[in-house]
Amino acid sequence: MKNLFMIILGCNLPNRFTEQHDVFFGISDTLADLKQNMIDFWPETNGRMHIDSYRIVRKVGAYEICIVDKDKDHVKNDLNLYFLNLGGYKPSDMEEYHYKQLVVAKSMSEAISIAKQNTFWKHHESSHVDNKYGIDVDDAYLVEDMLPSEVRSNYSIQIIPNSELVEEERVVVGYLKLDKLK
Repeated sequence: MKNLFMIILGCNLPNRFTEQHDVFFGISDTLADLKQNMIDFWPETNGRMHIDSYRIVRKVGAYEICIVDKDKDHVKNDLNLYFLNLGGYKPSDMEEYHYKQLVVAKSMSEAISIAKQNTFWKHHESSHVDNKYGIDVDDAYLVEDMLPSEVRSNYSIQIIPNSELVEEERVVVGYLKLDKLK
């Protein structure tokens, strides 16, 4: 069974003083099957990256997330899966805090509206997009657009409303070297 993985990658890049991060989405049977895709995604790390956290995305809110073959018939609706990277600051704190969120919505504007209802905003005085204060979302994308091109050509994300029977997968947190993936 193919799964949608959401993975936070980290790396201490040369000439950088703090660890850098990025998000990677992939479709495969197992996390280990995505190793080469992750390396290809962030070639500047020269394979020195690690996984900080990941989850299999099977449920988002009240929706079941399924992976289907692109050439097979599947339920079509006007729902999309969005990834939003929310950003904000706390007073007298030099850190820029981020909250990564998946949202099912019919449009980007609806996804942003849903994301702004998150409690993340109640704990941060000013939300932003870098150098554009007053906007609450740093990054927002359709998850399908974030998948590697060869994956997009073979698979689609199917969203099914009313997922009471689907249990949300836990987020696995902790340092995991790519060379430990088997």
